Amino acid sequence: MARRSASILNRLLAKNPPSPFTAPTRSITYMPRPGDGAPRTVTLIPGDGIGPLVTGAVEQVMEAMHAPVHFERYEVLGHMRRVPEEVIESVKRNKVCLKGGLATPVGGGVSSLNMQLRKELDIFASLVNCINVPGLATRHENVDIVVIRENTEGEYSGLEHEVVPGVVESLKVITKFCSERIARYAFEYAYLNNRKKVTAVHKANIMKLADGLFLESCREVAKHYPGITYNEIIVDNCCMQLVAKPEQFDVMVTPNLYGNLVANTAAGIAGGTGVMPGGNVGAEHAIFEQGASAGNVGNDKIVEQKKANPVALLLSSAMMLRHLRFPTFADRLETAVKQVIQEGKCRTKDLGGDCTTQEVVDAVIAALE
Repeated sequence: MARRSASILNRLLAKNPPSPFTAPTRSITYMPRPGDGAPRTVTLIPGDGIGPLVTGAVEQVMEAMHAPVHFERYEVLGHMRRVPEEVIESVKRNKVCLKGGLATPVGGGVSSLNMQLRKELDIFASLVNCINVPGLATRHENVDIVVIRENTEGEYSGLEHEVVPGVVESLKVITKFCSERIARYAFEYAYLNNRKKVTAVHKANIMKLADGLFLESCREVAKHYPGITYNEIIVDNCCMQLVAKPEQFDVMVTPNLYGNLVANTAAGIAGGTGVMPGGNVGAEHAIFEQGASAGNVGNDKIVEQKKANPVALLLSSAMMLRHLRFPTFADRLETAVKQVIQEGKCRTKDLGGDCTTQEVVDAVIAALE
């Protein structure tokens, strides 16, 4: 049968040889640098708080669906001064990481390990997909927003010092290179995913040089995508418009700080941070985690009761599977998670239920079967 099929294929190719003018492949698809479909090892960082609960949920579901993914686990906690070198080497080797939340001390202490990872691996783009989930009642319908945020500079550069006692200076760094890079990623994402509009979020009316450079870069990139509508919005008006009429937005591209605020706001509008997937990507590496940062570590009560919501990280894992070129597994996982939510029988407290993390996992595995 195999020989016969090959013979038929050869005859068809002889009659219709492939065109030498085949369009070149693009460097960005759903996420940059997809794999070749072979079984993959993924670095796993459970993190702080609810992190071990939700990453454990992903491990169970991956095993149940026989996904061709093997996890290489490392213990990293937010109070560490640096991300251990072996963890950095693991991500560089595996190219892909799945991560729970890492707590960052407020107003002192060590610097953010999340920022260390992004800078060390040049993971320049954060992508959060804020979309209505069927079965979850929300104030607004038809919300489907992708927030693409520059991940390496801006107010998160960490360049602060005390000029004199009582006076602190914090530097916001914006470069043309990073601004153009994130703008290209946003427009390429929009183009390849059949999105119609890209909105640049800024505060150039006040920060005329820094945010002005960001807008200038976005405008230059937009010229190369005439089929995509481009517009701009000041960040404070953006927040008001998100709350009032979120369905007007499609893809949003932002500097670092604004993107964090916009993504969490959009996630809250679309159904809550516990159900919004996300990924952080660069030219060579990708880290997948809960899309919106609010609540990604949880609190002691949720940890003690083991009632953390695993949905966001499960959906982020589906993004990871698609990135690794396992689309069938990604579709199966997304379908099972959304089926559990839509049925409404098994939900954690943030979604109006009282189920434990394990009960949600069991329901997802049952839906897979």
